[in-house]
Amino acid sequence: MNKDLVLSVSHVTSGYRDGGLFTKGPYQEVLHDVSFDVHHKEILGLVGESGTGKTTLARTILGIVQPDQGSVTHFTKRPQMIFQDPYSSLNPAYSVAWSLEEPLRIYGKYDARERERRVREMLKLVELPEECLKAKPHELSGGQRQRVSIAMALIQRPKFLIADEPVSALDVTIQAQILKLLKDLRDELELSYLFISHDLNVVYQLCDRVLVMKKGRIVEQGTVDEIFNHPQQEYTKQLLRAAE
Repeated sequence: MNKDLVLSVSHVTSGYRDGGLFTKGPYQEVLHDVSFDVHHKEILGLVGESGTGKTTLARTILGIVQPDQGSVTHFTKRPQMIFQDPYSSLNPAYSVAWSLEEPLRIYGKYDARERERRVREMLKLVELPEECLKAKPHELSGGQRQRVSIAMALIQRPKFLIADEPVSALDVTIQAQILKLLKDLRDELELSYLFISHDLNVVYQLCDRVLVMKKGRIVEQGTVDEIFNHPQQEYTKQLLRAAE
């Protein structure tokens, strides 16, 4: 085993069956023979048009969707998710402090004092003031909510995160701040990311390598410079032209 790996996806094919509670429709293949690795401290970008299978791939890596063929091998604890819309991971009825502490309560290993210490430490890591602890999600700005979402994903200290369009709902200035935070956290905590985005400009700023997905297949992969400066596939060239 390569000690540098945090994830290995090998020849994964997966899909689902349409239909209601009592009927099953035809099988719909979403991912076909997908293979790639994620390395220690690497930010791997995943790009492609909407509906091409990016979210299904994320759900397969998380174990929500089981592959029909192939395998997903984790070399660290299961990854955590950073969502596009923080409201999907933050309970609007509870304070930031409660939301950050809840995974630690469920884990059951830490007493109240240690949970509070870890929450405050994480808040500092994502560069939020302590006043935010008492706030509820609707009282925070979009950028602050995304920082809280990142803190929630990190509170149990995973080494691998999946970020699904985490800055697409933010304005350009706030985007830049969140991208810088993700890079800083990668360096400080030795994290790896699978960064899913339709915005190739964001991917160029953040990622080390890129996977290009079309209709459930990885049609090209390489370093950021290889993909952006010397694309091999016509589909990749089309994506780059659309981003200009």
